Amino acid sequence: MKIVIVANRLPLKIVKDDDHYRMIPSTGGLTTGLDSLETEAEKYWVGWPGMYMDEGPEKAEIDRLLRAQHYYPVYLTPGQIENYYEGYSNTILWPMCHYFSSYVHYENKFWEMYREVNALFCEAALNVIGPDDVVWVQDYHLMLLPQMIRDHVPDVSIGYFHHIPFPSYELFRNLPERAELLRGLLGADLVGFHTHSYMRHFISAVFRVLKLDCVLDEIHLGRRVVNVNAFPMGIHYEKYNEAMLDSKIKKQARALKKSFGECRLVLSVDRLDYSKGILQRLKGFEEFLDHHPGYRKQVSLVMVVAPSRDHVAAYAGLKEEIDRAVGHINGRFSTADWRPVYYFYRSFAFEELVQLYHIADIAMVTPLRDGMNLVAKEYVATKRKKTGILILSEMAGASVELSDALIVNPTNTQDIEHALVTALKMPVSEQMRALSNMQAVVATQTVKQWAIDFVDDLMRVKKKNEAIQHKIVDRQNFENIKQRYDAAKNRLILLDYDGTLVPFHKDPRGAVPTRELLKLLMLLSMVPGNRVVISSGRDRHTLEAWLGRLPIDLAAEHGASYKENGIWHEKIGRTEWDKEIMDVMKRTMRRTPGSKIEEKDTALVWHYRNVDAWLADLRVTQLINALIGPCFRHNLQIMKGNKIVEIKPAGISKGAEAQRLMAQAPYDCVIAIGDDTTDVEMFLALPPDAITIKVGKSSKEAKYNIPTQQQTILFLNRLLRDEKV
Repeated sequence: MKIVIVANRLPLKIVKDDDHYRMIPSTGGLTTGLDSLETEAEKYWVGWPGMYMDEGPEKAEIDRLLRAQHYYPVYLTPGQIENYYEGYSNTILWPMCHYFSSYVHYENKFWEMYREVNALFCEAALNVIGPDDVVWVQDYHLMLLPQMIRDHVPDVSIGYFHHIPFPSYELFRNLPERAELLRGLLGADLVGFHTHSYMRHFISAVFRVLKLDCVLDEIHLGRRVVNVNAFPMGIHYEKYNEAMLDSKIKKQARALKKSFGECRLVLSVDRLDYSKGILQRLKGFEEFLDHHPGYRKQVSLVMVVAPSRDHVAAYAGLKEEIDRAVGHINGRFSTADWRPVYYFYRSFAFEELVQLYHIADIAMVTPLRDGMNLVAKEYVATKRKKTGILILSEMAGASVELSDALIVNPTNTQDIEHALVTALKMPVSEQMRALSNMQAVVATQTVKQWAIDFVDDLMRVKKKNEAIQHKIVDRQNFENIKQRYDAAKNRLILLDYDGTLVPFHKDPRGAVPTRELLKLLMLLSMVPGNRVVISSGRDRHTLEAWLGRLPIDLAAEHGASYKENGIWHEKIGRTEWDKEIMDVMKRTMRRTPGSKIEEKDTALVWHYRNVDAWLADLRVTQLINALIGPCFRHNLQIMKGNKIVEIKPAGISKGAEAQRLMAQAPYDCVIAIGDDTTDVEMFLALPPDAITIKVGKSSKEAKYNIPTQQQTILFLNRLLRDEKV
């Protein structure tokens, strides 16, 4: 087994010395985490090497160097970088995911190139991937890639991690390609995010855009399940925590502190980006100096901004605004012996950065939106036993873990101002308590742990999907069932109706049996030894109208009444519904567009198949909570089924009906097929050797699984013939 990591960039930089090339490894968090994975599996990387080269001796040399390190390059042309990376990835996806929809700029060529480049990554990855390998796709540049890979290697284990925020459905729905992007991601077995809120947004988008069944953290696709989870990314804790033990770095830190004078230092470190809240932070600092003049000459802001895409108009404009804001503050407040803002527009090496972390009294990390933000964690880790205070934006993913920081709204400059005052007045004991708590979190949830947790979860999902595959009625499973069926003399065949024999309809009255289905049921019932029973939640009048002419038995409303030998029998009479229950149901229907109430002889059903997914979830919870009391008083059962909430008398169920049927004769083959929770009750009531088949998503209570309703009809037809699947 190999672990194949596919990312936009390879974790290296290629430089040319004289006539030869050499590779300088990256020291980024992702590389650190994956390199520290303790596994016997070999690790391979697929990604862009940061250059484009035509075929020739130099490209051959680079390929040789890369392959020796298990790196597989994807060479992208300048045009591909412009339209795929700068275009779709960073002019559409980046601003959309960071809630800056006004920065989104659409061009058809961006999307076309995004698909083309994802296909190039797929082609390169397929040169490495084997069926037993693990593939881990990284980030928003490659959202189509998981499904592309699965199309070629169906059984491979694929994980995807989204390193930036995933926006709410209201924003994500604006993307014209929203469905294609979601389908691309659902090619993965495990989709990971930094926080549960991003995870929730993704599941909501899948639910609403693709209309797929989502159960908590699982998305059901028929033949497999996609798991969604949160994996907060960490840092190399020891590297930062032990940095100041280096005497050289410590000496340089003392000299650096001296160069800033005696004032207390507030540090901010960002790359140039509109999502980082740099202008709002400067405004908050200016208001702090305005409203608290006693802190002038006592506090300075050290602001590091790493250059990033400053050739792009939006970023170049932001750089100019930052320059003006810094100049404005320094112009207003500077004195001969004090500068309010020290502004560095350059990247800092690790040694320089940890020195700044060490000497900074306060770190101000206030992005307007950030997937995680590791600067906050690096600052906390570096402090060791030294005091320090973290001011952290509630919009950064790190705020979920670092709750002992001073949490602020980054758009509220008064919040920033007040946090600075609170930090400057904070007692040493309180600083040390907060730092200690945060260090315990950062030391535990490291980048190594992040990688371990993700891969472990991916392996668990793989086993779960293998179990699902094992239950699917494939060739071997069908042959086993057919042998049991053919050898039996006395068979009971229990079939659900909606979702099993016919597809679901927006209007339940539209689920009329087709001529082909009626013929199939007739043929099935005519086989010597077969007893066919349709066990449904439908009322007796509908079942009689649709299926009453067939020589089969019927059970209506989960067995409240049943038809045998052409005669209907009632277990219980018509239910008169309590006014309180009926009022609750009607009120819920009025408040939920697209829902309806169905009143049967013995059951009351609220249908919500045509209701918005989020609203349906809310109303189901509200309805069940409102019904618990009156239903308990009237000895009624509340049942949540497939897009329904049903109230019925206690003791009436498909399970009870199955037990009644089993008591009538000794059957040597029992086959039960259904798609709903009511059918699970039937499965549980049958003897252990019964052939139980769940339609749709797999169930632990059923021995077998048929992924779709249409395949159920194929299964029954093949059961009648000698043909094998």
